[in-house]
Order: sequence, then structure tokens, then C-alpha cells
Amino acid sequence: MPLRLPLSLLSPAGARGRLSILIFHRVLPVRDPLFPSEVIASDFERICGWVAAMFNVLPLDEAVERHAKGSLPSRALSITFDDGYADNHDVAMPILKRHGLTATFFIATGFLNGGRMWNDTVIEAIRRTNRSELDLQPLGVGGLGVLDLQSSTHRRAAIEAVILKIKHRHPRERLELAQAVAESAEAALPADLMMRSDQVSAMHRGGMQIGAHTVSHPILASLPAPDARQEIGESRESLEATLGERVSLFAYPNGKPGQDYTVDTVNVVRDLGFDAAVCTAWGAARPATDRFQLPRFTPWDMQSTRFGLRMMRNLWST
Repeated sequence: MPLRLPLSLLSPAGARGRLSILIFHRVLPVRDPLFPSEVIASDFERICGWVAAMFNVLPLDEAVERHAKGSLPSRALSITFDDGYADNHDVAMPILKRHGLTATFFIATGFLNGGRMWNDTVIEAIRRTNRSELDLQPLGVGGLGVLDLQSSTHRRAAIEAVILKIKHRHPRERLELAQAVAESAEAALPADLMMRSDQVSAMHRGGMQIGAHTVSHPILASLPAPDARQEIGESRESLEATLGERVSLFAYPNGKPGQDYTVDTVNVVRDLGFDAAVCTAWGAARPATDRFQLPRFTPWDMQSTRFGLRMMRNLWST
């Protein structure tokens, strides 16, 4: 493949090696009219083909160890997913296995077995309501008044406005507000968006890695240190009980350094004995990169050359 040589120059083997880590959340079976840019199965099939051809894909725990030892192969790359959506098991895993690839799935354990993330409560309430408008003034959230829901475009804008307003609230308040939006919408909400514990175990048995991602997916920077420690530690304990073995990797929810997590959060993760953690800062891990703040990036291009060129730019800018 023509891009392998420049990628090898930017991501050489050995002591100067750089590790690219891709981040995904969902792989939908078909296109979502409300979120048409979300990755669907056919998109992910193509991406996996490009990645397998362009890069040397490693399990993240092996990549972390080799990164520390300066023994990465050229064009080293790992694949990760955040949150724990059921489509990770149903759609993404079979595609990964067809291409001979593995990935690490970071699970927010509080939503397994019929739970639902607060943002999905907002999304599905507004998607599924029969109302043409939604009056959120009684919720007392500044700036949220009567939302127009007459078209998919209006519903998408309403979803984004609500999520933006409540995203950084305390986890308990955020959950309560999301539920209040759902009650106002009078919509039946799904209970199968996230994985079950048996699906997490099946993914692990199928060669996928499992990492911790807190219990309730809070903005860790907004929590007192003891609460952050509890969120992180309990998510790992729950996963270890499910899998019967140690969970060594962690992903910060939302993951923007200095905004969604802090130096204190990093220290908690390190003190709890994790081997490494990933964030959502763009870039690739260089030899000196903190293994508890490994950057992640995924191009949004749906053409192989552009995908590769954007991966090159991400490596170059690091």
C-alpha cells in the first residue's frame, strides 16, 4: 500500500516508535437519520480493512508494554471503544474478527444489564416523542425553553442543546434532569442499548480486551477525589468480578485533559494500580508520553487515502 512507507517513517520501529490509538463508541447496523455521521457496519468494515493494510495492530496492553520498552513495531496501532454499547458486541466484534483484529472495550459498568446512559435518555426521549415541541422551562435549566421538534434537524438541534446544558452537572443531578426530559417527552425508552454482563464476558472470551470506564460516566474533574476514586475503583472491581481476572486499563470519561479530568485524577488512576489510561486528546504516543494519558484519534474520512493522510497528519503533529 503506497502510504505504508511514509507511515513507517512517521511511526518507526523501536525506541523512536509512536503508538496510534483509535477511538470509537458505536457501530450501528444502519444509518441513523438523526446522526448520519455515526459509524455504521459498512463504514467500520472499510475502516478495519484499511487499518489492517496500513498498520501493525496490537492489543492495547501489549502496545503499552512495548511502548514502555521501546520495542513497538513500525506503524503500531491499537483500537479502542468507549462506554459499552450492545452494538459493540453485536456489530463491531464480528467485523473485527473477520479482519483478524482485536480491540479494547472500556465499559461504564453502571449501565450494563438494561441501563442507559443519561445522554441516551435525552436522545431517545427526543427521538421517540410524538410531540412537535417540548417545553423544558419548568426544569429550571437556564436557556432551555420551548424546543421545536418538527423535523429531524430540529430534533438534532434540541438534543445537542439539552446535552450541552446538563453535561457538566453533578452525575446525580444530570441523571435527574435527563429523566425529567424523558418524562416531559412522554416517550417509551429502550432498555437494550448497552451490553449485558454475559456479552462483556463473551467479548473477552472472543479475544477482545476489557477496560474500566467508571460506573456512571461522570466528568471526573467535577468530583471530589474520594468520589472519583470510588467511580474508578468500583468499575474495575465489577468488571474483574465478571471476567474473573485483573483489569489493567482505564479510559477517562469524555477525556479532555484539564477539562474532564485533572492531574489529581491521573494520580488516582496510577495509585489504584492500573497499567495505563487513555484520554481523548488528539495525537499519537511518543516515547516520552505519560502512559496514564495516552492520546487517541480517529479520522472521519470514508476514503482510504484521505483516512491514511489524516493518520499521517496526526502522527506528524504529535
